[in-house]
Amino acid sequence: MTEESITRLFAKRFGRAPEVIARAPGRVEFIGNHTDYNGGSVLGAAINRYVWVAIASSGQQRMQLVSGEEGTIVETVPGGIDTRATGPDDWINYPLAVWKSLAEFGLPRPTAFDLLVVSDLPVGAGLSSSAALELAAALCFLELMGCADLAPHRLAALARHAENVHVGVPCGILDQGTCAIAAKDELVHINSRGPTFTRVRIPGMARLWVFNTSEKHALVDGRYAERHRECVAAARKLEVECLAAIPVKNLNRMLKRLPATLAKRVAHIVEENARVAETVTALQSGDLSVAGRCMTASHRSSQILFENSTPALDSLVWTLTKHPHVHGARLTGGGFGGAVLALTDEKFTDADADTVASHHAAFGYLRPQALDLLTADGARVIWRDTFRRNTRLRD
Repeated sequence: MTEESITRLFAKRFGRAPEVIARAPGRVEFIGNHTDYNGGSVLGAAINRYVWVAIASSGQQRMQLVSGEEGTIVETVPGGIDTRATGPDDWINYPLAVWKSLAEFGLPRPTAFDLLVVSDLPVGAGLSSSAALELAAALCFLELMGCADLAPHRLAALARHAENVHVGVPCGILDQGTCAIAAKDELVHINSRGPTFTRVRIPGMARLWVFNTSEKHALVDGRYAERHRECVAAARKLEVECLAAIPVKNLNRMLKRLPATLAKRVAHIVEENARVAETVTALQSGDLSVAGRCMTASHRSSQILFENSTPALDSLVWTLTKHPHVHGARLTGGGFGGAVLALTDEKFTDADADTVASHHAAFGYLRPQALDLLTADGARVIWRDTFRRNTRLRD
């Protein structure tokens, strides 16, 4: 998508040009499955698949939101958005959650606008289309009000608040933090106890491939929240501030104090947090073999201990890790469906991806969509009609 094509589509849907266009990338969770809301560390990368949001102020004292060229325009007013939308229009919950959160962060917000969303991110694949939508919408709202200079970490906090409080997903900071702070050719290393954000350079010979199983995952269906509750309950029983604070050397002793299910959850989080640190060290030294082994071990832990994988994800990881140019593979994102991330070298080709997809489908699963991804910069405003915006603000 280009600014010109989005402007044309906006004009087609609303009869005029937008004032602001913002873009936010999707992300892959490189490693650190469910560690972020447990006080641990995680590695993520923004990818070159995006959500674009275009907006213009309106004199009609209403909010109109639409997705793409064929979506139905959803109309509401500031006093009518307390009830969450359901069904095919439930995507509006995300930008409206951001709109609500702006006031809670002491930031201005428009009360009448037309808003268009377009995306080339696969929805439900675990690539964080929701966080990208939140961030792009936030930038549009803020730029429309003349204050789009919010620091990236603050922008991430705003979007996370929106999803936690108003959408109802108890996510950590991985998705919004990665999508807001990312830089091309680098991973974002997040220590969620700050949170603090640093970047880790990806070795030049590394490639990232995502294989979408087409099993749509939905984090608001209860299973993500169930894992969150289990982790909170385990931390309470162990009387620790967060599970990631438990040293690996103390793990076995601590697990004896827990029922079997909670013990598995804790073992995954503590060991996964250690794998993140090992992966950072491996990447900094250019050791893709060690980084890949950590990724595959992460998936096995998610499968066996955290139980948020699926047979399709497991089969795809098994198939990928048999390939000589794949260093490691794991589910990416919350799990319960979605996609697998593979770390490969530069010799892994489209033909190899096609072979992997065929082998996976031979086991009776849907043929996965393979995406050869590049890393990307974080969320930003990509176009603004400065004259119109400044004129409106003066008025």
